[in-house]
Amino acid sequence: MKFILGLGSNLGNKSENLKLAISHIRKEIGKVTEISEFFQSKPDGFLSDNDFFNCCICVETRFSPLQLLQVIQQIEIKMGRRHSLKRYEDRIIDIDIILSELKVSSKKLSLPHPLYTKRDFVIVPLADLTGFQDPQTFITTSQLAL
Repeated sequence: MKFILGLGSNLGNKSENLKLAISHIRKEIGKVTEISEFFQSKPDGFLSDNDFFNCCICVETRFSPLQLLQVIQQIEIKMGRRHSLKRYEDRIIDIDIILSELKVSSKKLSLPHPLYTKRDFVIVPLADLTGFQDPQTFITTSQLAL
């Protein structure tokens, strides 16, 4: 199964944090078939002096969406991310499942990600990836940035 993941970091060496997360994803999740450029963005939803570096990747895996979510959360913790009660805050790494070939609607996970089309820090790097299609709108990733 293919998934599009969105990655972000606004603490420490941001580009190295993204590269390390991608390395963990390769080892623990599956084959990374595409990686967007790294883009800089302002924090969204909270105030911080620390800009983000963001990218999107396409990964092929044998995991179900909920299994993938569990492994992603383990990678975030391994890299030093602390999950707190605050929804948005500075972070070493943030990995979100943006799109998959399936629609998912549960308490733990909604796919496509419900806010991804409203976030430039997702749309801009997503446009770097080739033709993955949103299963609800049938719009490709490259069409989203237009």
